[in-house]
Amino acid sequence: MSGLLRAVDAVTVRVPDLDSGLAFYRDVLGHELVWRNDEIGQAGLRLPDSDTEIVLATDLDYAPSWLVTSADEAAEQIVSRGGRLVTAAFDIPVGRCAVVADPFGNPLVVLDLSKGLYTTDAAGRVTGVS
Repeated sequence: MSGLLRAVDAVTVRVPDLDSGLAFYRDVLGHELVWRNDEIGQAGLRLPDSDTEIVLATDLDYAPSWLVTSADEAAEQIVSRGGRLVTAAFDIPVGRCAVVADPFGNPLVVLDLSKGLYTTDAAGRVTGVS
């Protein structure tokens, strides 16, 4: 049997603004900027030994985001097996996302990359999705 949660896509870290977040996580800790999307107040930084990203966000709480095949189906499965729906699936620039809680109250942010991955310019600014 394969598991529903495929990988940790990202660990979201709340910051007051992207520039101060990048000043610490990029400039002090040395993580490379992968992408920056000022429109949604987020920036992704590379973890050198993993495909998981650090996502700096101005309006999201500290949490891991779990990569799944389908956010809608994962949320439905978790709820039907004793979990609870926190936030119904919604569109994000790269796919779909939902927030559920396990039977113990732990939030699970599940997302899929059904629309693709960010494309960026040389400075890491998001230019689209492919």
